[in-house]
Amino acid sequence: MKIAASIVSAFVAGTISANAFVSPHQSSSLAFNKATSSVVPSTSNVNSQLKSMSDDLDIPCEDDCAIEKYPKLPASVHPGVNTGQAMIDLLQHAKENGYAIPAVNCVSSSGINACLEAARKNDAPIIIQFSSGGSQFYAGKDLDNTNYNAAIAGAISGAFHVRTLAEQYGVPVLLHTDHCAKKLLPWIDGLVSASERYFEKHGEPLFSSHMIDLSEEPIEENIEICKEYLERMSKIGILLEMELGITGGEEDGVNNEDVDIEDLYSKPEEIYQVYEELSQVSDMFTVAAAFGNVHGVYSPGNVKLEPEILNRAQDYISEKIGDAAPEDKKPVMFVFHGGSGSDLSDIRRAIDYGVIKMNIDTDTQWSYWEGIKNFENKWHDYLQQQIGNPDGPDKPNKKYYDPRECMRAAETNTVERLTKCFEDLKCQGVCGMEEKKAAENVFGPALGGLPV
Repeated sequence: MKIAASIVSAFVAGTISANAFVSPHQSSSLAFNKATSSVVPSTSNVNSQLKSMSDDLDIPCEDDCAIEKYPKLPASVHPGVNTGQAMIDLLQHAKENGYAIPAVNCVSSSGINACLEAARKNDAPIIIQFSSGGSQFYAGKDLDNTNYNAAIAGAISGAFHVRTLAEQYGVPVLLHTDHCAKKLLPWIDGLVSASERYFEKHGEPLFSSHMIDLSEEPIEENIEICKEYLERMSKIGILLEMELGITGGEEDGVNNEDVDIEDLYSKPEEIYQVYEELSQVSDMFTVAAAFGNVHGVYSPGNVKLEPEILNRAQDYISEKIGDAAPEDKKPVMFVFHGGSGSDLSDIRRAIDYGVIKMNIDTDTQWSYWEGIKNFENKWHDYLQQQIGNPDGPDKPNKKYYDPRECMRAAETNTVERLTKCFEDLKCQGVCGMEEKKAAENVFGPALGGLPV
């Protein structure tokens, strides 16, 4: 009841009276300056600020969870979900130090745990994100989704799972939602409203960022709607990711396989138009510009990426804004969509040109399934009936068909695949933590997973 009461209390309806957010590990109350994304002192309701999710729910917080500061990251970045200035500091650190953070679509608590395990194994931050379809699945496919109610509830449920366990793994996490087309805006409205209510109690939003994908709309409408959402979101420290140009292929029921080829490549002038307009509201935004990106994995030669588009855009915008351009001449933080199966040289060039986040979905979908497939292949004769296997007709098979076994096989295979992603994105050893201690007192059949 203690946990339930805490969660319910976080969503007491009300209006936002102050413009403040803090890192869970900071003691002072902070406010967000929209014009500069800076953090300044605030006198707003200091009593509403909670030290951490662990304190809020009375969960033990030791070892990695209790880290006050990462040796290699900005002081504001902390274990658990980072929002507001801590999030901006982390993304700027990625851009300045030449790495990108993997952003993994998750549809279950098992998938989330695999992401957190992989991040700790690679001593790195990670972005965990939900699509609208993934959010609905997280809630349960039997729930009615009229007005996207199930998708809203599923994303919020996933957010609390991430917030509860990310601190325990001791890794910095950004909590994000993926593609939101115009018809899906009620889904994002529900999530932003949840963050506003969470903010009122905790001084920070529930989610770190949201993506609004209006790339199929006229660019003027795309920008105008994004400005409206950025105005609302930036007040509580939520970052906006907007898409310019179309990512090809098919993902989560959205099929762009037959779009005009020119729509797969953004123009520097268009990217500058977005940058100029959104910067008038806040600089808490990233741009998913199109440079030939395609969702899914295709045969070599079928996808032609042009990362140089990003470089030309950075040069063009830097020239336009003159002295206001940053020292590295990379004013835009770019996002790489459709990254699964991309050539490593294209990935590395994109990072050089300002990509700080790369989405991963297709490859981790396969790795999760492959883990289950390999488990079944190895233990096939033990998975055909409850009693009776090659060891004897009366031998029970419970420890083989226990769902934890095949799910753990899926998780470990996904951790292995994500390690390759971290390596490709030059996102290893970023936090500076010591090697993780071996887990103790682990319950479950075969200590949590039969060998595959």
